Amino acid sequence: MKLDRFSGPALSLFRAVTGLLFLFHGLASIFGVFGGNRGTGQAVEFGAWPGWWAALIQLVFGALVLTGLLTRISALICSGSMAYAYFVVHQPEHLLPLLNGGELAALFCWSFFLVAVLGPGPWALDALLRRDRSAATAHPPVVAARMGAERA
Repeated sequence: MKLDRFSGPALSLFRAVTGLLFLFHGLASIFGVFGGNRGTGQAVEFGAWPGWWAALIQLVFGALVLTGLLTRISALICSGSMAYAYFVVHQPEHLLPLLNGGELAALFCWSFFLVAVLGPGPWALDALLRRDRSAATAHPPVVAARMGAERA
């Protein structure tokens, strides 16, 4: 199908936007920017469990997912943190996400799970590094070939 050629770039954009949004949540919670933690205009208290640690995960692993570096493991950590947020923070209030305020946690959880399963897409640092490694193993260095020829 003609639209299949867009699947790689679309996956890359999906990964990058999801990572960027997660990164913004981490920045807001840790530094109090972009409206602060949950729109309060304030940062989460340093080291407070679980808020500060969740924000640190959002900041660090959101940035890794955004750039496409260590993507699968980073996305899995992000997904797990959002599953924890949903079941510990939201689900005890009510079963359904629409009634417990957990829609965003559920969407992030499944979005990151999708990235972990499908990978980063072609526009990612992981893909660039993978291409560099495969090119290096496919073509041995010229210096080594010359050294072998000189010995013969």
